[in-house]
Amino acid sequence: MAGNEINFVQNNAHTTSSDDSDTEYIAELRGYLSKWTNYIHGWQQRYIVLKNAQLSYYKSEQESELGCRGAISLYKAVIKTHEFDDCRFDVSVNNCVWYLRTESTEDRDNWIEVLQSYNTSNTNTIGASLRRHDSNVSLQSNTLSTSSLKRANRSLREKVNEIETFKDILYGQVETLQRYFDACAELNQKNGTTLDLGDGLKPIDFKGESITFRETTAGVLTTLQHCLDIIHQRDESWKKKFDREIERRRKTEDLYKKYKDELNQSQNSSFPGPDLEEGPHSTLPEDEFFDAVESGLDKIEEDRQLRARLRLQSQQSQISTASSVSKDTEENSSNQSDEFGTGGIARNHRLWPQIDEICTQQLHYARQGVGEGGNGWQLFADEGEMKMYRREQEIDGMVVDPLKACHFVKGVSAREMCHYFFMPEYRNDWETTLEDMTILEKVSPDTLVFLQTHKRIWPASQRDALFWSHMKNVQDNVDKDAHSTWIVCNHSIERDDYPPANTGKCVRIFLTVILVCQTYVAPIQNGHKITRNDLSCKITYCSVVNPGGWAPASVLRAIYKKEYPKFLKRYTAYVVDQCKNKPILF
Repeated sequence: MAGNEINFVQNNAHTTSSDDSDTEYIAELRGYLSKWTNYIHGWQQRYIVLKNAQLSYYKSEQESELGCRGAISLYKAVIKTHEFDDCRFDVSVNNCVWYLRTESTEDRDNWIEVLQSYNTSNTNTIGASLRRHDSNVSLQSNTLSTSSLKRANRSLREKVNEIETFKDILYGQVETLQRYFDACAELNQKNGTTLDLGDGLKPIDFKGESITFRETTAGVLTTLQHCLDIIHQRDESWKKKFDREIERRRKTEDLYKKYKDELNQSQNSSFPGPDLEEGPHSTLPEDEFFDAVESGLDKIEEDRQLRARLRLQSQQSQISTASSVSKDTEENSSNQSDEFGTGGIARNHRLWPQIDEICTQQLHYARQGVGEGGNGWQLFADEGEMKMYRREQEIDGMVVDPLKACHFVKGVSAREMCHYFFMPEYRNDWETTLEDMTILEKVSPDTLVFLQTHKRIWPASQRDALFWSHMKNVQDNVDKDAHSTWIVCNHSIERDDYPPANTGKCVRIFLTVILVCQTYVAPIQNGHKITRNDLSCKITYCSVVNPGGWAPASVLRAIYKKEYPKFLKRYTAYVVDQCKNKPILF
């Protein structure tokens, strides 16, 4: 990430030897990361500082001198990467979790490497600590831990082995002394003398002492062997108790893990984080769901406006469409008499039968009226020239309300309106939720197959869409006053090489959309050139979108009611701005 800074601070740690010293380098890291705040504000940019094994965050670098907003120690922290998000990692200490995101995978790996260097060097990560002590938790402070039991058992075995060794040594020494005493007793008896020890000591009866020593040592050795037998029996008994204790602790620890997981799950439900997914059993109330989605969409709109201002300030030149349009005109000129001419598409292409059928069907659908008794259409937005209608419809519990919008825009032609809707190089300018777009196949100049990934708006899951898009000029036999009629039709398809990933990162959207545009020219005097002031464009926009995943019906309808009018006004204003200083294209 741009702006990340890494410093290495030298730390000299002297060992017990006066001749040796280890030089240790402790990393310091600072920079801007996205940090999850709450379900309303979602991800926010924060200035993160790593120093002295402590991770701190500030609202901005300028506020770093005013005191941090939060800090956690890395010595007991667990750093974990996310399963699907390649730019995200989580730092947790007990119940405190920081959800962080970088700009790229490389930046994430860099942060993780530095953060893990702390609890790796101190061997204080929770997992390592638990493995080292062969126990996940210390249940009672006044009971022996598993490791202490193991140490006690090992010490007892060592002492028993020492006793057995000393017994063997003692047995050998007793045998030697016994032979010596027996030899002395025989010698005294043979000579009929008594050994004088001097210094006033009484003479020894070697015969009697020899017999007594033999019995005494035999008793000592027998008793010692008996003690060893008892110890071995006790050892077996302790081993069985030890195994039972291990099993009891294992069951207790498993139960503790279970309750801990349930507690964490309950806490995540009470204090939702970025991984709380949408679903019919979601614990997030509908009003909070709506607030979160609305806040996410507002943030995307703010980013779009900022990019538009920067683009305007930099005076970037607009991409000229004259050459491509003239080429399209030549390709389509031979097909003006055919309402559904191919416009360059190969009729033997596998998609052509579907494209022909869907375009015909959707054009007929768009031309249907919405007046009194108009097939159940309900007016939900009326803003001057723009009117929007919908019908409430659900499939398998998911809202797929068909939408129809009618709008009039002055100063642009139907072809221009469809051109900017179809061409991929302009899509990022007006489709604000677009994260990534790939052209999978160029069927013809006027037909493309797209794979689009849209930004995730928490708490809804991230979405993608796979569809063909076809632009063409049609012969309008219904409205004779229309100067020209153009359409763009989009329809979802399925491909084996790009299957829906509804169990992974994205949920697949299924859509059918048609944009029908008609050019009207005001009456002009002979010899006068048509200007943009003489133009008006009638727009009919119809869509049926299956979101692919569950979300509250009331929330979806509220979002549609707010976002569809904004989208249509934003798009038409964008086309008017792009065309205002360019030649008219019919």
